[in-house]
Amino acid sequence: MPHQISGRHLGRNSAQRKALFKSLVTQVLQYERIETTEAKAKAVRGDVDKIITLAKRGDVHSRRLVLKTVQDKKVVEKLFDKIGPRFKERNGGYTRIIKLGQRHGDAAEMVLLELTERGTEEE
Repeated sequence: MPHQISGRHLGRNSAQRKALFKSLVTQVLQYERIETTEAKAKAVRGDVDKIITLAKRGDVHSRRLVLKTVQDKKVVEKLFDKIGPRFKERNGGYTRIIKLGQRHGDAAEMVLLELTERGTEEE
């Protein structure tokens, strides 16, 4: 009975888990919606919300903090130029999880993790 162990481990060691979370956060901000498992979506949802909150501030320090997690500079530019201002009036809840059903191979619960206020497709 493991006590005082918080967070989702997802069957990975800490380095693999951090790399997975960074990759998922970058993909959500790049494509504004991704299809993934429910456990991964719930684990990364808070990180995406924190990144968008930093982008709303828009200063140099918050940009540097975001660059620790988001590994693509083009995605960071998009985040600060388009996504951050889009959520300026919103105080939280930047993402939503929509259930899609089970995956055929292993019956894992699949979900769609997307930003609540999505931009137009030509952006």
